Amino acid sequence: MTKKRRKGSSNKISNLTNTILSILKKDRNQSYNYKQIAAKLEVNDASSRNQIIKKLQQLLAKKEIVETERGKFQAVVNTEYHTGILDLSARGSGYIICEDFDEDVFIASNNINKALDGDTVEFYTYKRRKQGKFEGEITNIIKRAKNEYVGVIQIHSNYAFVVVNSSKMYKDIFVPINKTNKAEDGDVVLVSLESWEQNEDSPKGSVIKILGKPGDHNTEIHAILAEYGLPYEFPAEVEAYANTLDTSITEAEIAKRRDMRNALTFTIDPKDAKDFDDAISFEILDSGLYEVGIHIADVSHYVQEGSVLDDEAYERATSVYLVDRVVPMLPEVLSNNACSLRPHEEKYTFSAVFQMDQNAEVKQQWFGRTVTYSDARFSYEEAQNIIENNPNIPDASDIASIDTFIPDNIAIEGNEYHADKKVAYAILKMDEMAKSMRSKRMKDGAISFDKVEVKFDLDEQANPIGVFFKSSKDANKLIEEFMLLANRKVAEFIGKQSPKKTFVYRVHDEPDESKLAALQGVVSKFGYKLNFKDRNSIANSLNGLLRDVQGKREQNLVDTLTIRSMSKAEYTTHNIGHYGLAFDYYTHFTSPIRRYPDVMVHRLLQRYLDGENSASEVIYEEKCNHSSNMENLSTKAERDSIKYMQIKFMENHKNEEFVGVISGVTDWGIYVEIISNKCEGMVSVRDMDNDHYEFNQEDYALIGRKTGISYQLGEEVVVKVKNTDLVKKHLDFTLIGKPEIIQL
Repeated sequence: MTKKRRKGSSNKISNLTNTILSILKKDRNQSYNYKQIAAKLEVNDASSRNQIIKKLQQLLAKKEIVETERGKFQAVVNTEYHTGILDLSARGSGYIICEDFDEDVFIASNNINKALDGDTVEFYTYKRRKQGKFEGEITNIIKRAKNEYVGVIQIHSNYAFVVVNSSKMYKDIFVPINKTNKAEDGDVVLVSLESWEQNEDSPKGSVIKILGKPGDHNTEIHAILAEYGLPYEFPAEVEAYANTLDTSITEAEIAKRRDMRNALTFTIDPKDAKDFDDAISFEILDSGLYEVGIHIADVSHYVQEGSVLDDEAYERATSVYLVDRVVPMLPEVLSNNACSLRPHEEKYTFSAVFQMDQNAEVKQQWFGRTVTYSDARFSYEEAQNIIENNPNIPDASDIASIDTFIPDNIAIEGNEYHADKKVAYAILKMDEMAKSMRSKRMKDGAISFDKVEVKFDLDEQANPIGVFFKSSKDANKLIEEFMLLANRKVAEFIGKQSPKKTFVYRVHDEPDESKLAALQGVVSKFGYKLNFKDRNSIANSLNGLLRDVQGKREQNLVDTLTIRSMSKAEYTTHNIGHYGLAFDYYTHFTSPIRRYPDVMVHRLLQRYLDGENSASEVIYEEKCNHSSNMENLSTKAERDSIKYMQIKFMENHKNEEFVGVISGVTDWGIYVEIISNKCEGMVSVRDMDNDHYEFNQEDYALIGRKTGISYQLGEEVVVKVKNTDLVKKHLDFTLIGKPEIIQL
């Protein structure tokens, strides 16, 4: 609904006492006279000024302000103020996350005071009447989380409003008619928030980009990227710089590196991959040990510090993987060509080389720059086929007996063939070693997150024509374990050095007890019990839960809730270990094409291999924080693109009934996840008109007052699509009922 601007002075001085106090509290060290306050309120008539003078005298009498000099006033500050980050709900209230408090501080909607979701704010607290918990009021906005928003513009005769897509944005943005950038009514636009004065009902902004028409595929994908401040094209100067790089392999550069071109080397990646940033080599040594090399594209050779290319890569910090496209961190000349370890090409690499025994124990290690040659490329499906067809690994002298047949329905090129016997043996032996390493990790307390991924079959216009699920198999886990080995050993190599050196770690803190308790409350409804006695009990209990739900209707829900109960992994120079992997030292070394922290790790590793002094901790900690923030934004964009595609898929299935699992219960309705395609939508309680349903928080259920019929978390229900909104990414269902009742 379009909002009208407030014009009159009478509106501007409504609730004047609180407004004056807010102005004075916001600048607690500044004194104001009545003229300055009037200017802040944008009023200049005599009546308004007289009312300001009157209110100032009343506040002075109540000792809520003091007169610092004749006619100048300051707020009386006898309250302790705190700083935190606001997490807004769709209903307008929110919570502030602040290190000063064990629990988040509730902020009612009338105490938000123009703060927006994610803003860093100043606030004070007081005890709530109920339950004795803290409640607060925001007194100042220290830093806006973002200044750009995506929405649909509504053009009027001499002004416009942008209705922001996000449910957490509780005000439309007012745009003067001369700042609409020639947008047409109904366009999806990117708007810059420029100001929101004390006396204004809505924030002011200007249109900086027109993204297109609502519902158009490219418009919506670009809108997702713009919502999180993520780019979808490279600046011309960055592309030009990348295209002038010398990407040839020279004898002079080879002479500076360890030459591993003769080692048997291959890649295993997704079938549709274009950037191959890791390869593995395998050799049997005379000592009986196995030499395994993890070879990573040497991105830092091409991306030099201080260049426009490096600046752009740092700002992006990560590639963004949307449903229908990849927004790369590096231009294509590097990501898909010079730095991609394609078959039958020589490449500069940065390697971690290990001599390992039969039990996958590392006996010797080496790190440094190399030149490699990839002998073959495999998809995960091809490698998996070799593993499954050879349950017994032959002796190295009997590799002729290995079944290397790859059928045409699996082969990357679409034609059946026989894989190289030596490569097949390497895959089988490394699979055996990977399983040993994984088993040891699990015994050490690692958590096994093998969440099923939702994938889409797309037609040529990027329309979803089918949904399928992708799970991790032995071939995936083979690569995963050796990448984990390289990451862990690189982190150990630097982390254990004395004196201590600045380094980039990937850390993961222990889970929060309150989140684990909440998880226990939910999974108990499905009959699962958890043991949180100590660290090992937690790990064993969570692994048992994740194992027990496999193949069950509630698997996706429980997997998701378990992941959410964990702390977030992040980048930092302060090592605390990685809880989820059960490693004391861990970093990211293996994906510099798509992650900037890996580029930093390569640079620091080479710096210390060259015997140089420790790098600046302050500089690298700032870079780590930026990388973590950008990773978080890209994850949100990826989730939004999946949600968008799910809704687009369901648009074509409006007349069909689906069986789903209740994945969330609130006082305004139930959320249902369809079992066959993992699409989630909401059934509004207002549409459940056969009874008056009440929310029972303890049982995570809506219960009918008359009939006693309940809809509880985890139960199966039958739904039909009621409404799809591609712009706001909302999917609404109509509840048909419970499967057993419908069958009766």
